[in-house]
Amino acid sequence: MGITAVVFDMDGVLIDSEPVWESVRRGYVAEQGGRWLPDSQQRLMGMSTGEWSAYLSGELGVGAPPQTVAREVIERMSARYDEAVPLLPGAVDAVQRISERWPLGLASSSPRALIDTVLGRTGLIEYFTVTFSTEEVDRGKPAPDVYSTVATFLRKQPSDCVAVEDSGNGLRSAHAAGMRVIAAPRPEYPPAPDALALAAKVISGLDELTPALIAG
Repeated sequence: MGITAVVFDMDGVLIDSEPVWESVRRGYVAEQGGRWLPDSQQRLMGMSTGEWSAYLSGELGVGAPPQTVAREVIERMSARYDEAVPLLPGAVDAVQRISERWPLGLASSSPRALIDTVLGRTGLIEYFTVTFSTEEVDRGKPAPDVYSTVATFLRKQPSDCVAVEDSGNGLRSAHAAGMRVIAAPRPEYPPAPDALALAAKVISGLDELTPALIAG
């Protein structure tokens, strides 16, 4: 049948948010008397809200209940997005271009509140048929749950979908769901080689994300 839908990640694919997440969470951990570890950012990428708030609370020594950690960090992220949404170059054009040929889904590790803020403030919401946060499924990335759920709500077989991802956990998640994966890695946060090897194609920017590339 060929490709019948395209599913985007949000953080690191459409918006340059990983530096914002790192800055906000690193600052929060320091303020709460915790300790940021060398591999913390890589481990956090792809975690659901429940997973990363528990990680900050426990392993990074914040100490406050995970629900409190999540609420306070998300409030800080919302404030940053109120100042400006860090859209990546070519993001709007890529979404518009691909939506002309296929229905689009969004499978994000951001909480629902931030997904709605980003898509609403940028006007991208009109192009997506289905959007899901990992906080709305059982397990975060690298588990396949969020991608499998998006495919179900799009009424598509995962094997007929293409996912566009940047992080190692995201690449593993989409591949585990059975989707063909296009990697758009951020140079500041390169995925592990074994995760990148799961991608059918690797692009260096969203201007390279064309219908021909996806269909091929």
